[in-house]
Amino acid sequence: MTEEKKKVLEYIDSKADVITDTSDQIWDFAELSLREFKSGELYAKVLKEEGFEVEYPFCGIETAFLARYGSGKPVIGILAEYDALTGLSQVAGATERKELVANGNGHGCGHNLLGAGAMAAAFGVKKYLEEKGEGSGTVILYGCPGEEGAGTKSFMARDGVFNGCDACLTWHPSNVNQVVSGTCNTCIQTEYKFTGVAAHAAGAPDKGRSALDAVELMNIGVQFLREHMADSARIHYSITDAGGDSPNVVQPRAQVLYMVRSVWVRETLELLERVDRIAQAAAMMTDTKMEKRFIDGCANTVPNKVLEELLWRNFDEVGLPEHTDEERKFAQALYDSVEMKSTELPGDATEEDPEIWEFVDKASKHGTVPINEFLVPYHYSEKVRMGSTDVGDVSWCVPTAQINTATFPAQAPGHSWQNVSCGRTSLAHKAMINAGKILAATAVDLMEKPEILAAAKDEYEKKMKRYGGYLCPVPEGAVPTVPGAKM
Repeated sequence: MTEEKKKVLEYIDSKADVITDTSDQIWDFAELSLREFKSGELYAKVLKEEGFEVEYPFCGIETAFLARYGSGKPVIGILAEYDALTGLSQVAGATERKELVANGNGHGCGHNLLGAGAMAAAFGVKKYLEEKGEGSGTVILYGCPGEEGAGTKSFMARDGVFNGCDACLTWHPSNVNQVVSGTCNTCIQTEYKFTGVAAHAAGAPDKGRSALDAVELMNIGVQFLREHMADSARIHYSITDAGGDSPNVVQPRAQVLYMVRSVWVRETLELLERVDRIAQAAAMMTDTKMEKRFIDGCANTVPNKVLEELLWRNFDEVGLPEHTDEERKFAQALYDSVEMKSTELPGDATEEDPEIWEFVDKASKHGTVPINEFLVPYHYSEKVRMGSTDVGDVSWCVPTAQINTATFPAQAPGHSWQNVSCGRTSLAHKAMINAGKILAATAVDLMEKPEILAAAKDEYEKKMKRYGGYLCPVPEGAVPTVPGAKM
């Protein structure tokens, strides 16, 4: 390891208290998508105190921020998230389900860790740039709120926010240590509101026009559509307003939120048009009025092998945190609390590479260890995974790559109380700091070795030519919106 990177890692360790305290406060706030006001203010305060130039709010989004340090090229971006999820309030460090606040929110996806770990990386790169002097490069930490249901990175991508970057790096809390490769589905969320006429359901049913009937007919129509769409496509829905609790009233209003997914943006847009026509038909059948509203959209990810290989080399060089017996005991208790355990081995690459499968099978003791204390070997992939992320839109604008670190016990499901419980403990803190170090070391390499950055850009340009360039799923004029808000 170079002396430059050693200094960066030591500096991150010296800032561990600031980083973990920020993560824990964000855990305490547990603010939902686009409502992360305390979280955004905290990041702005901490980053200003650490010598960054901060824009807050940013890009017309009240809870977004941008923190910059340095000058000149290259410009390395680091992505942060910090929103929580509903219904996942949980006492920290508990090994059984125990709400901290009744029906409260919780960081079941670990975004308290994600944002603070990204900030740790920015701290490390800032230290490197201070040593190198003016004009040696720039680091930008992008505070991206609302990943769970707003996809603000997509809006930022539409507005050209990332165009000045040379590369972007990020990470996500997980139950495994790996470099993420492959792609995912594009996803677009649309809200459909139907308005009818209220009437007495028994005394004057002919005078009523049921908005709830329209929602139900739309849902039935989409069910029949499922047979005639691509195998890789997905459609999900949630009735967000059923019109009231009185069955003897013809419901004059009803609302349904749809999520349409497919691999490519153009495919998703085409499928969405078919869903739109079904909604229009449902309104015609029920003699109601239909309004639709775009909520969010994100593109699939474009993997970058050059950046992924560099991340893996730094992951291997930095190494993994050591755990105490107490931390392993805690992980075991949470592992035991998971009722529906997966039969698959941890790590995305195990599905595609037999040698990696053998390695992970041995390292995880056939998938039975309570915490995965190993690094999954790197495997480049273009396989489509069924989830979606607005990191995809960034990857269409600039070479982008990301990692996972084991902040949670093995088998802990995504969006679970186990993750919330673990997210304010030393086990998670160690993995968060580890992620920050890996991203910072990788950024230093990109600044020290321009040939690697040039190779990453060359790979990106070739893929843009092959794929036809970025088609943003976010229409002009759309703004980040909280689902369920009044139209």
